[in-house]
Amino acid sequence: MARLEVRTFARYAELLGDPAAVELTMPSSVSALLDALRQLPGGDVLPSHPLVAINHTMASDDTPIRAGDVVALLPPLAGG
Repeated sequence: MARLEVRTFARYAELLGDPAAVELTMPSSVSALLDALRQLPGGDVLPSHPLVAINHTMASDDTPIRAGDVVALLPPLAGG
């Protein structure tokens, strides 16, 4: 198991703290990360597929996560 710190922003930071820390077996996946985040206080409000970036690149549920990766959980974005 390895401790992974996840940068959070806006509402996610309010609910989970910034950074949010979870323990994961490495290598892992975004899907496993989201499962772990949902176990934290406030994590039950995460949508089914929140935006996640790994090393500044948008990730999907099956994107691998390795020790040392920069991980961010992004709130819904709006623009115009």
